Amino acid sequence: MTTDDEPELVQEAAELVRPYVITNGRDLVEDSAFSLLTLVTVAQEPPHQKPLDPEKQRLLELCAGGFLSIAEIAGHTGFPVGIVKILVFDLTEEGHLYARAPIPSAQLVERQILEEVLNGLQARFG
Repeated sequence: MTTDDEPELVQEAAELVRPYVITNGRDLVEDSAFSLLTLVTVAQEPPHQKPLDPEKQRLLELCAGGFLSIAEIAGHTGFPVGIVKILVFDLTEEGHLYARAPIPSAQLVERQILEEVLNGLQARFG
């Protein structure tokens, strides 16, 4: 006998199991170099290996247009950030993706230095 609640239960179970299946039950080490702002793009010369999983192929297609952050990839794919980090880690280890640290924030310059530069330019060029 079936009830109307069964399709909802199947969908909920699929959502719970799927990330575990995608990563083959692996977890990313705590000291990984990937943060939410790590930028990722496709490597210039990706290796020609065996066919990739659909999830990994989707990440490659997303990153083909240029650099995306881990957070952006998670948003586009709908995967949890931890799953995206594991997939990106795998793809960078295999040579398919290139990851780099985010561009650091600009440091503010001291006002005194700017005034000295301005004064020097005014003295030289009037």
